Amino acid sequence: MLDQTTPALRVLCVDDNRDAADTLAILLEIAGFEAKVCYDGRAALVMADAFRPDACLLDLNMPGMDGVEVGRRLRAMLSDRLLPLVAVTAQGDDDARRRTSDAGFDLHLTKPVDPDRLANVLTDIVILRSLDGERDDHAAAAHETA
Repeated sequence: MLDQTTPALRVLCVDDNRDAADTLAILLEIAGFEAKVCYDGRAALVMADAFRPDACLLDLNMPGMDGVEVGRRLRAMLSDRLLPLVAVTAQGDDDARRRTSDAGFDLHLTKPVDPDRLANVLTDIVILRSLDGERDDHAAAAHETA
């Protein structure tokens, strides 16, 4: 779990299975994250523009726009910053893993996902984000004194 001094990581959960998406968001909120849910790709693009997630959990097999395409569009749309993409899907075969890897996903998890493992992965993202912030602060201070 995150401590009270750590800013909550904003996570966008996208899955056409409402129960799966809602349950995942609840588990993330219990672990201390801020989670928003969308049930299709188009809604995810709209939500991401306003919510500005720090990470996205995407189901792959969704009608209309699959998770790989949603991931590509999210990365393009939020190109001004690091956006970790995690596939959370029933598709665990080599072809699905290859597609997510080729699309630039950072991780491919097969359902059912271990909530503790997912929380740990997202916590690692928070830690890396804070380290990047510290490096940026040190670089700015060094630049100001130069």
